[in-house]
Amino acid sequence: MLRRFRNRQGFTLIELMIVVAIIGILAAIAIPNFLRFQAKSKQSEAKTNLAAIGTSAESYRAEKDTYVATFTTLGWSPQGSPRYKYGYGASGSLTYTGNTTVSDSDVTNVDAAATAYTSGAAGNIDSDSTVDRWNYYDSRTLSNTQDDVAN
Repeated sequence: MLRRFRNRQGFTLIELMIVVAIIGILAAIAIPNFLRFQAKSKQSEAKTNLAAIGTSAESYRAEKDTYVATFTTLGWSPQGSPRYKYGYGASGSLTYTGNTTVSDSDVTNVDAAATAYTSGAAGNIDSDSTVDRWNYYDSRTLSNTQDDVAN
């Protein structure tokens, strides 16, 4: 009877536990990296939309020789279900559009005048307490003033 069990092919419990431990270690390394890369890819929405706001503002300026003061006049709105709230406008008449779960005060450093503008975006892309903030300037530069992914 002992011979019958020795000739049997298969894995021992120890071998299976080693494989499970290896899979667990690989998952522990891969999952945080995946989540970080996923959050970074969500930031591309803000970059793209702020550049589109900039293009719209420059187009308006080319026609009217001044920057527009509000989103309504600018004629821009985000497509789909945005993760970010966008701000644009002159002091005292700031306008916001986009994600309604982010407060208007989270979109900072937004301004527009006859000769310059700064548009902003804010969004919570990884469901923590930190908000991701971006600004886009008339000089066509983009800055990440508060990085939600790094926190």
